Amino acid sequence: MADKNLKVEELRQLSDDQLADQLLTLKKEQFNLRFQNATGQLQSTARVREVRRAVARVKTLQSARKSVAKKTEA
Repeated sequence: MADKNLKVEELRQLSDDQLADQLLTLKKEQFNLRFQNATGQLQSTARVREVRRAVARVKTLQSARKSVAKKTEA
């Protein structure tokens, strides 16, 4: 995903594996941003908030998919 701001509609189109990969990518970026902030090299503090919210979006979608899968199994 080249777009920095992830939309929910775009995330819903991804498969479960792609969502997991996206979450891993976001977590790595979040770590790097925290490291840059600690060393005083962070350029855009707003990006920290964007990444944190994107992580929450991905986790929410994963949770919702697990919930739906669990209901269909029962």
